[in-house]
Amino acid sequence: MNEISIEQQKQLLVSVAKERDKTAFATIFSHFAPKIRSYGLKHLKQEANAMELVQETMLTVWRKAHLFHPDKGAVSTWVYTIMRNQCFDILRKRQATKEDNYSDDIWPIFEQKLVTDDDPSNKQLGDELITLISTLPEAQQTVVKEIYLNQRSHQDLADQLGLPVGTVKSRLRLGLQKLRLQLEKDDDY
Repeated sequence: MNEISIEQQKQLLVSVAKERDKTAFATIFSHFAPKIRSYGLKHLKQEANAMELVQETMLTVWRKAHLFHPDKGAVSTWVYTIMRNQCFDILRKRQATKEDNYSDDIWPIFEQKLVTDDDPSNKQLGDELITLISTLPEAQQTVVKEIYLNQRSHQDLADQLGLPVGTVKSRLRLGLQKLRLQLEKDDDY
């Protein structure tokens, strides 16, 4: 495909903004999509995430084309700013999911030690878990106990403690990391 000039890019985006011109948008999409995908692969490391970046960026370009001012800058600068913001959103989303799923990694280690519910050693293992939790800093202890032993939601606990949900999740993640290290260390003996 032929490169489109800076002036043509501006004309195309103005057509998208004013007339919702799908042909103009398709031309813009074809021009920027490979560059956005390449950026996504470099920064997000996965094809699916790179393609999500292309889709989210170009969807935003379509929806917000009316906010572009041709006299204030180049289309590429505007599109790449949207792309970077979308990339940050994807990374934040990935990090939040990672934190939410971190607890899923620790419980199998502990549950491997649990044979059956009728096993008398389960009480001992439960006591062992309480002992392990008690080695955590108090703020992390509170969060781990409330969420896993009292089955409170992140939001409910955040409201009770007067903290942002992100702080509760961070304390939980740190506490679970420490518990996991301790459990893995105990397994080495």
